[in-house]
Amino acid sequence: MNWVVALELSESMSRLLIHVEGETEETFVNEILAPHLYKYGYTKVSARLVGNARQRDRRGGVRAWSSVRKDILRHLKEDTECLSSTMMDFYALPQTGEKAWPRRAEAAQLAFPEKAISVERALLADICNEMGNGFERNRFLPYVMMYEFEGLLFSDTDKLGSGIGKPELSSKFQAIRDQFTTPEEINDSPQTAPSKRIISLVPNYEKPLMGTLAILEIGLDAVRQECPLFRKWLERLERRSA
Repeated sequence: MNWVVALELSESMSRLLIHVEGETEETFVNEILAPHLYKYGYTKVSARLVGNARQRDRRGGVRAWSSVRKDILRHLKEDTECLSSTMMDFYALPQTGEKAWPRRAEAAQLAFPEKAISVERALLADICNEMGNGFERNRFLPYVMMYEFEGLLFSDTDKLGSGIGKPELSSKFQAIRDQFTTPEEINDSPQTAPSKRIISLVPNYEKPLMGTLAILEIGLDAVRQECPLFRKWLERLERRSA
């Protein structure tokens, strides 16, 4: 795409819908990300819970890619002047069977820097294939969080502690953070995923409430500074291009 076309796309595509996994991500988009992106010329930025995520049993996990893909395709076809993105946990994406997300199983074997980008490329390719010839690929800007939303909360452990009403745990959160180069690298086993580490210290941790309070306290600047994969996605949204 040459620079003239890119400029036209940037000026015309002023609405953004981000397909999210849960209510915490929904709040993050609507209350933190949207006000920031309005400074870059967007006229509307909003989040949409995939499928019936608000009602589903959280233990059921992320919906099948085939279902989420229908939501994304419907949006792109109904509003041809709108951009679309995702904000989904790598950790929770189904790897096998009918619910599997493209390249998720294979990505588990890759080095950390390639995990999310492998899945994102596969999602983009699938959407482009479904949309057919003439679809402008820059209208879909997928983002897969490493390894899950709670990783972003370790961007500022003091504010994580105060945000969830446990300031006395800030040093323990920082001790976890110090084991990794970035918060996004806090890993994804059932025992050591970011959320599991928080729950080990805060057994009554509830993501929709406490995760929201924490991210509102931490804010966008800290996450952007500490999390390079998130920063890359944010910069793509600011440019409105892949």
